[in-house]
Amino acid sequence: MKLNSGTLEINIMNGGKAESYEGEYQCTAKNDRGTAVSNVIVIRQSKKIEPILIQQGMPLVLPCKPPRGLPPPLIFWMDNYFQRLPQNGRVSQGLNGDLYFSNVQPQDTRDFYICYARFNLTQTIHQKQPISLKVLTNSPVDSRPPIFLTPSGQTSNKTVLKDEVLLLECIAEGLPTPEIRWNKEGAELPSNRVFYENFNKTLRIIGVSEEDSGKYRCSAQNSRGSIHHVIKVIVKAAPYWITKPENLVLSPGDDGTLICRTHGNPAPSITWLINGVAIELAPNDPSRVVDGDTVIFTKVHERASAVFQCNASNIYGYVLANAFVNVLAERPRILSSEKVYQVIANRPALLHCKSFGSPVPNIEWFKGVQSSILHGSDYVFHYNGTLEVPVAQKDSSGTYTCIARNKLGTDQKIIQLEVKDPTMIISQPEYRVVQRYGSASFECKFKHDPTLLAEVMWLKNNSELPMDERYTFEKERLTIKNITENDKGMYTCVANTTLDSASASAELSVVDRPDPPTDLELTDRLGTSLQLSWVPGDDNNSPITEFIIECEDAIHEPGVWHVFSKVSGTQATATLTLSPYVNYSFRVIAVNEIGRSDHSESSESYMTKSAEPYTNPSGIKGIGTEPDNLVITWKPMKGFDANGPGLQYKVSWRQKDADEDWTSVIVANVSKYIVSGTPTFVPYEIKVQALNDLGYAPEAAVVIGHSGEDLPMVAPSNVEVDVINTTLAKVRWESVPLTSIRGHLQGYRVYYWKALNKTNRNRRHIEKWMLPFAGNRTHGMLPGLQPNTNYFLNVRVVNGKGEGPSSKDKYFETPEGVPSVAFLHIAHRTPDSLTLSWSPPVHPNGVLTQYTLKYQSINATHELSPPVEITIPANETSYILKNLVQNTRYKFYFNAHTAVGPGSQSTQEAITAMDEDVQGFSMYV
Repeated sequence: MKLNSGTLEINIMNGGKAESYEGEYQCTAKNDRGTAVSNVIVIRQSKKIEPILIQQGMPLVLPCKPPRGLPPPLIFWMDNYFQRLPQNGRVSQGLNGDLYFSNVQPQDTRDFYICYARFNLTQTIHQKQPISLKVLTNSPVDSRPPIFLTPSGQTSNKTVLKDEVLLLECIAEGLPTPEIRWNKEGAELPSNRVFYENFNKTLRIIGVSEEDSGKYRCSAQNSRGSIHHVIKVIVKAAPYWITKPENLVLSPGDDGTLICRTHGNPAPSITWLINGVAIELAPNDPSRVVDGDTVIFTKVHERASAVFQCNASNIYGYVLANAFVNVLAERPRILSSEKVYQVIANRPALLHCKSFGSPVPNIEWFKGVQSSILHGSDYVFHYNGTLEVPVAQKDSSGTYTCIARNKLGTDQKIIQLEVKDPTMIISQPEYRVVQRYGSASFECKFKHDPTLLAEVMWLKNNSELPMDERYTFEKERLTIKNITENDKGMYTCVANTTLDSASASAELSVVDRPDPPTDLELTDRLGTSLQLSWVPGDDNNSPITEFIIECEDAIHEPGVWHVFSKVSGTQATATLTLSPYVNYSFRVIAVNEIGRSDHSESSESYMTKSAEPYTNPSGIKGIGTEPDNLVITWKPMKGFDANGPGLQYKVSWRQKDADEDWTSVIVANVSKYIVSGTPTFVPYEIKVQALNDLGYAPEAAVVIGHSGEDLPMVAPSNVEVDVINTTLAKVRWESVPLTSIRGHLQGYRVYYWKALNKTNRNRRHIEKWMLPFAGNRTHGMLPGLQPNTNYFLNVRVVNGKGEGPSSKDKYFETPEGVPSVAFLHIAHRTPDSLTLSWSPPVHPNGVLTQYTLKYQSINATHELSPPVEITIPANETSYILKNLVQNTRYKFYFNAHTAVGPGSQSTQEAITAMDEDVQGFSMYV
């Protein structure tokens, strides 16, 4: 025997005596906080175990038969290692503690089946003799229909007491293992009180009532057939009260009854006692008659006061009650003390008038002046004297009088009823969605009866708000600052008065960008593909809409992260297609409506194997920078596309349509190669192919480029000008031969400038204008010219290198137009004259022929007189109008003329002089 870490090991050596170790063992554990004591383990010497031999598929019952005790012991089956034996629909323990096998199987073979009985009252555990079982498998196994192992026969009875637990059990054998079902004949099982246990073999009904009496059917069924058993349940009951006797107050000469009504099964017997003595032995009283469960009093006298006891009993128990019978003669007394009642409108008002007296007083109610007794449907009169106003209104307020009367006298009490306006929420708090660390406010406005004191209280999830400086209260507003996840919930404002309250609630949802994903894992690694999985972080109350997968290449761009892929927010895995020769690391970012999470921790690295390039560089161009070269450029490939070490490019070119072989060079990882000694502006076929240490990429596509351009050699010819109007002309020319352009034709440019006359070109030191025309054009429009002006122009062809020689200058002139505005001024005023002056038009647009002046007077009602028109020679710059009316307003209209017609009009108003000088103002049209 030895103790090993709290385990007591007993080894009986050869020659040892097992009986010397028999007895009771108990484990005690102590520390400075106290002592714990285990159950008592009783060890008895086991006899030699002879195994039970049974054929596979046969039924078997292993008996337990524990020692008797109260309360009954708890039974459990274990092996020799103190491990509970597994149970299922085929093998289970019955209510009596026996172990039932519907059919034995080879896995049931075991050296030790041990039944233990634990007595909780004495804290002891008793072990039964172990059982050894061996299942034989040397014969064929045939299926068979169910047969009940317990209970026996087709019917049985079960008696249970009311309010206790009903346990019904049916265990069947058969092959295959039968299934058990339960039902009640003629009624449904009580779904809220019924439980199916022990793999449906036990039916438990709690809180049994008399309605649970009846026949219960258990059915066992397998593929070979079915069988059933009916259990008749009889519910017995100790006595319980139907009507309990109550205290009775009578006045001399009154009648009354005491009722002692019970129920039970079997029916209880009723026994009456007076002052502890059987009623049959008490002195005879002609005013008292016993009728079973009722005592009847007729015209009682004062000496009839006593204590009556009722005892109802059957074989399962009894109930006992006392009732005091008092015979008194007392005038009424009103016991209620309240004088003022306050209620909320539209609610019931209860005015109490509890009284005492013998005989029992009659209660009468009056309102205001005691003119008439209250009655009718507007009031409810309770037996205890209380007056109820079912729906109190403001006009229900007032003075009420309660009067208690009996034959010995009266008593009265005056009560005041005050009906108040209800408290109402008029502005409710509203639902709020707030980002973490933000703030939120809830407003709650209410109204209440002005005669009542009111206060506002805020609740969170129906509990008081915690003490927190982040909560601020301002009148009817609650503000929460620096909101965290813990602040989410339902916030309720409660407006309280002494009589009522009103409340309204609103939810606060706290949202934020998601927490970063965690636990990144790389699986299914198949060379250039793998599966990336992660655990999403908390979405912080805003659903995750997508995940962004980023990658880093530690070989080519260490520390640089690129977006690799995006997947739906409902996914937590992604299958990734990879490039060769990349040392990958991945990280994941979650996205919701609020924003992006921080990135996750990076995954472990994964290096893909090298391969030849899959693609060639893009953006290939061939453009010469000089007339005798060709510059070939391309966009370098990134490390992700290199697929291996030693990235280079094979650059090839040949002149198009020249029947030449390709010329090729291999260059390092650069982006440009210059071919020298080329003819000017000749088309070339170009291709650039990628290669690395493992081989070449697929054949590259051919791109057309050109060697360098030179300036055009020929000027446009046959330049003609068609004048359309005073400001617009059309220019025509013949295009130059394409071979003379020596580059990409960009278009033509028209240069034009003003001249004094046809012979004086004045090409130096003057302003020139240029108008470009893109493409292979042969004409163009020149807008914005000045009327009555001499012009020269020429045309040049343009390529990528520059302009070619100009054409011969071409002269043209624009016709006359109407002049621009001539501004009119009032130079001098007298009572009967006005002196007008002007400057010639800035742009006469031709030869001025005359000026036209119109004027008309304006009267006090703003009416205009008929206009007067005057023609003035073109060489004049002023004019005096005479014979005008003093202190009169005049309006003037002034135009300059060429042979084409009048120009823009200038208007002016002025007043002839009198007592004061009125300044005019100008309007230009």
